[in-house]
Amino acid sequence: MAAPEAELVLKWEREQSRLRESVKEEDTEDWQRSPDFSGLEKVGGVDLSFIKGDDINACAHLVVLTYPHMKVLYEDCKMVTLNAPYVAGFLGFREAPPLLQALEKLKNVQPNLMPQVLFVDGNGLFHYREFGLACHLGVLSDLPCVGVAKNLLHVEGVVRSEEHQSQALRSSQSSIKPVYVSVGHRITLETAVRLTHTCCLYRVPEPIRQADIRSREFLRCRVLTSDIT
Repeated sequence: MAAPEAELVLKWEREQSRLRESVKEEDTEDWQRSPDFSGLEKVGGVDLSFIKGDDINACAHLVVLTYPHMKVLYEDCKMVTLNAPYVAGFLGFREAPPLLQALEKLKNVQPNLMPQVLFVDGNGLFHYREFGLACHLGVLSDLPCVGVAKNLLHVEGVVRSEEHQSQALRSSQSSIKPVYVSVGHRITLETAVRLTHTCCLYRVPEPIRQADIRSREFLRCRVLTSDIT
């Protein structure tokens, strides 16, 4: 590892450690304690999509869906340039800033549509230093956040096994592969798992799925337009 990158990693490690102290592993909202999540009306999802071969320019997408019907209330997409380098275990420093900007824009433009909980494509506390992207976004936005990963992260000796996969969430009846749910902020693991299950029409929770589909479609149209011109 080059000296400048090593210094950056040390800086990020200290910042993760500081922010980790602010993570709340508890249900802070009344709707979280309700058996049917009574009072929950708006759920959000975020995604960053890249054009193949370009790992700097990305489409940052935020969607807000109705709960429990999963109808899109709001969406925002924007091409962004990621200034921070990719370093495994520090995704938050690279991807959180444009996603936080999207949330801040919504708060300023249509505050009544702010999500009551945010689904993040990635890990939360299930992370090398217990501070994945879902925690990063949760703490800095102060929103309840749920991390949902499609792949099992190897953390502290946890390996892919039948025993472990039996504890992962198979999110829909048609889904064979599990997803891995972890606490991001202001929610318990039990509630996060239960909520994730109710938001899944397919394998991935609908807020994340819609953000991913729409960001990829935005990029596809952008590439087609570029080819035409």
